[in-house]
Amino acid sequence: MGISDKISNKVDDVAGKAKEGVGAATGDKSTENEGKLDQAKSSLKDAGEKVKDAFKS
Repeated sequence: MGISDKISNKVDDVAGKAKEGVGAATGDKSTENEGKLDQAKSSLKDAGEKVKDAFKS
């Protein structure tokens, strides 16, 4: 996993947490769920990169 991939995944995760927090604070379930989805996507990308790295070794 390249450093740029790690940074990108972390940015997506942090942005998702922020969206989730804003949605929860404002009572906007749509934004809250969108934040959770962004976090899940980040986790999946991170897992995919780890699998790629495992096969490279």
